[in-house]
Amino acid sequence: MNDFRPDTYHFTRQCLILAGWVGGLGVLVGAFGAHGMPAFLESRGMSAEAISDRLETFEIGVRYHLWHAIVLLALPVATTCLPARPLRIVMGLLLLGIVLFSGSLYLLVLLDAPKLGMVTPLGGVSLIAAWGWLAVAAMRGGRKTQA
Repeated sequence: MNDFRPDTYHFTRQCLILAGWVGGLGVLVGAFGAHGMPAFLESRGMSAEAISDRLETFEIGVRYHLWHAIVLLALPVATTCLPARPLRIVMGLLLLGIVLFSGSLYLLVLLDAPKLGMVTPLGGVSLIAAWGWLAVAAMRGGRKTQA
């Protein structure tokens, strides 16, 4: 039987709240990308080929956004064997990665500012760091289970 730990409860609650907001925003942004973005880009005088390229870029941002929202939703499961502290770092790195990676791609497309693509790799590094931090925390071992 799992013992009640206030830090685990609060971490789980934070992850669920964050996953709800991040996931909902991802769906909203994705819906705009699918339904409103083509007309928006066309109104800015882009060619059909440029619109297609930008929509593909936008979709990559949405895909990474939503996949990592799911990771935020599942992260509390790790509290069964890891303390909340390293998982909070993972949560922060995931959020930073979503904002930098997906956010830079969204802005790149919306503002037609290819230079924002220079920010995208920083978001990728943050996402990779989150996964790495999770792996290292698990390799170091977490809580010992009580018999």
